[in-house]
Amino acid sequence: MYINSCDQIKDIAHTPTIYLYNHSPALEATDAVTVLKDSLSKALALFYPLAGRLRWSEAGGSRVELHCNGQGVPIFEAETDAAIADFEDFTPTKAIQALIPSVDYTAPLEQIPLVIVQLTRFRCGGVCLGLGISHVIADGPSALHFVTEWTKFARGVGPITAPFLDRKVVETDDELRRFEFDPAVLRRPPQLIGVEDSLEQRRKPIAVAFLPLSKVQIEKLRGKANLDRVGGRGYSRFESVAAHIWRCTSEARGHSAEQQTSLHFVADFRNKLNPPLPKNYFGNALIRVEATDKSGSLLAEPIGAASRKIREAVEKVTDEGVRGYLEYLKKLDDVGRFRSLDNNGRPKGDFYGNPNLAIISWAGLPLHGTDFGWGNEIHVGPGPMGFDGKTFIIPDREGDGAFNVAIWLQEDHMPAFKKCFYNNI
Repeated sequence: MYINSCDQIKDIAHTPTIYLYNHSPALEATDAVTVLKDSLSKALALFYPLAGRLRWSEAGGSRVELHCNGQGVPIFEAETDAAIADFEDFTPTKAIQALIPSVDYTAPLEQIPLVIVQLTRFRCGGVCLGLGISHVIADGPSALHFVTEWTKFARGVGPITAPFLDRKVVETDDELRRFEFDPAVLRRPPQLIGVEDSLEQRRKPIAVAFLPLSKVQIEKLRGKANLDRVGGRGYSRFESVAAHIWRCTSEARGHSAEQQTSLHFVADFRNKLNPPLPKNYFGNALIRVEATDKSGSLLAEPIGAASRKIREAVEKVTDEGVRGYLEYLKKLDDVGRFRSLDNNGRPKGDFYGNPNLAIISWAGLPLHGTDFGWGNEIHVGPGPMGFDGKTFIIPDREGDGAFNVAIWLQEDHMPAFKKCFYNNI
């Protein structure tokens, strides 16, 4: 199956996610592993690329090919003496790693499954579904579409919504048309002033925090961001919260005023193309976006200025911009530099840590309501996949407009960040 240029720059390593379920009579009355296996086999009949394997392309340039050979998805079963309550607020620490299947990335690429699943049983009677999907195959919206249909098969309900699997549809057929694209967004991110190699920064120990933001706090940030806005629609919750996080990291890291800093995130271009991508397109439809500033001006100006820079970056995601981006990637000699993790799941390539930030927003995704027949999950969140500056914005499961922010920073900077994060709201 064809793998387009947008897929090619995504990490081969699996994106880990955990779904936690409390003990319930429905869970006790069923064999959860059997339910998962039977329903997964039905889901894979629709999402058959997930049952295939990648292999290195003969074209070279770190590109891969997808072979739909039906080798399947492994499901592991584990038991632990731990209880769900032991994980407290589900901060994605290394303790969470045991809930997600381990992968031997030193094995030949064609032997590595594209999806990995683990059901862990706790002494309290609850369970965890640990799931990993290779980012080359699916982005967040596509992965959640797969999970949603999987749960429907598990519960025996419908209707089932099939995926659109032709990945060539994202690329233009008009060979005579040329699209303008500024490759600046793909340039190497800034480094700390006086530091010529980021290796020292990579080696510094990092810590993770899981920080709640209430709806009231978010609206307060939006109000401050929009205070000096002139014309146009108001800044979104993402634009306001991301601006706040960006400013707090720069303050906590103690940057000099002249330090250049970049905020990297991705934008979904499914509805940005003309015509839009088909409904339920399955693959990757995310474009890299970058907002930049000097730390001095980022902190001296109000939060609205940072929000404006984020808005300006988002507004560049147009049909013309996306198609130019895809054409540019297609012509690259080697795409490996843009994968932030190597095949072992370790940080590589460009360094997006200090003085930079990478934010992934799950705020607009249908995360919750993952019911395999034993009730909805009590928590869904990322596994311990962070590096310095990696951040997730996750909607609270209660649907009350609150967020949880998972962020990885160097240990030395985390106390100052937490203080700034709440004191500067």
